[in-house]
Amino acid sequence: MLEITPRLSIPDSELVERFVRSSGPGGQNVNKVATAVELRFDIATSPSLPEALRERLLAKRDRRITDEGVLVISAQRFRTQDRNREDARERLAAFIAGGLAVAAPRIATRPTRASKERRLSGKRERGTIKRERTRRDWD
Repeated sequence: MLEITPRLSIPDSELVERFVRSSGPGGQNVNKVATAVELRFDIATSPSLPEALRERLLAKRDRRITDEGVLVISAQRFRTQDRNREDARERLAAFIAGGLAVAAPRIATRPTRASKERRLSGKRERGTIKRERTRRDWD
């Protein structure tokens, strides 16, 4: 059982773990031992996620989420399979916990008169600099 909050947990039956060989340095150990973990979690069809949370997670523009709504986390930071497995589960929990917070809607505000004048004076100064570049005679 992967516990995200006291009220939200994901059963192990919904997690699919695959152990593969790690890439990168490590000598012969890399070629022999499958220590990297590929953790898959189907966000789109998970019964343990509330509907609002599911929509927020799927709306995230994250490259780890496939078109079918499956989150794929690859963990190969550590040399042992157990530690990589823990790392992948921690990252999954952090991803789901990040979707729990509802973003406050943005309230549109009008710029103040002073901010408009600052912006326009900055544009005027920049235009003056550019105009002076073309008028000079360098001969």
